[in-house]
Amino acid sequence: MRFITELREVYKKIKKADNILVVIHNQPDGDALSSAAALIELLEQLDKKYFAYCYDSPPSIYNFLPHIEKIDSDKKKLFFSQRDLIIVLDCGSLSRTGIAEEIKKRRSDQLVIEIDHHIQVDFYADLSIKDSSFAATAEIIYYFFKVNKLKINKNVANCILTGLMTDTGNFLYPATNEKTIQAAAQMLKLGARYPVILDNTWRNKSLIGLKAWGRAMSRLRINPRYNIAFTVLTEKDLEENGVGEEELEGIAGFLSNLYGVKALLFLRERKGGQIKGSLRTTRPEIDVSLLARLLGGGGHRLASAFLTSGRLQKTERNWQVADFI
Repeated sequence: MRFITELREVYKKIKKADNILVVIHNQPDGDALSSAAALIELLEQLDKKYFAYCYDSPPSIYNFLPHIEKIDSDKKKLFFSQRDLIIVLDCGSLSRTGIAEEIKKRRSDQLVIEIDHHIQVDFYADLSIKDSSFAATAEIIYYFFKVNKLKINKNVANCILTGLMTDTGNFLYPATNEKTIQAAAQMLKLGARYPVILDNTWRNKSLIGLKAWGRAMSRLRINPRYNIAFTVLTEKDLEENGVGEEELEGIAGFLSNLYGVKALLFLRERKGGQIKGSLRTTRPEIDVSLLARLLGGGGHRLASAFLTSGRLQKTERNWQVADFI
């Protein structure tokens, strides 16, 4: 009952607001982008003044989503002080917005609403709808439309189904449940184009991308002490093949299907002496977000990530994280 009341309250705040800021996390994935796009569709219908912000530009594989071109990475256009309502979508932690300081130091008359399906880490919102029992933030957006009796047109249906598909590995991850499938089925009835979504988000790997996947798989090892699988890709690996972040989308989830292991750790170097770590598990009793948070990241029980400084160094028998020089 509280969930329904809060979703109704969100809609009331949106209707009342004059100038809205929609924010998603850096290095945006399909769930964050599709949730924002669905909300933008509503704001357009309501003729609301708004600005949609993401610290990083959306990957081109999501260009099929409606309104994706309206999600802007130019912080100069933020005009934060002019916004009376800030809606933060799919951010496991406030730091991933790229505007954490602005949100923390907001005026008392600037309302912040948080909608997310990750485990609660930060407490900053005036109204927080955060429930890790949902498979995706897009699933919460679906209920937001449903509870408020808002029409789900084809644009919104495509957005919600995209979020559900990408955050569940096309319904393969353990987070998928009965209500997730029911929501997806409803989106199909309302005109969502499953083949188009699948072609753009999964059947989109290039030859160089698959070669990078192959290299990651060839380095796959199991730590017998903890029964955790791990693999790495260096900056050199990616430069040699001309591989970007988009080409690596989904690799951690795919490798987590390795039979018998408790979890998977995928490390890849980024420019500037940074290493991104992706943690995945298919076991509901294991919470990989605990390790991610210890390493300065976050996420939810079955899928989390972190960013650390250093470089990957090959040793005689294995790999280690060394200082970046």
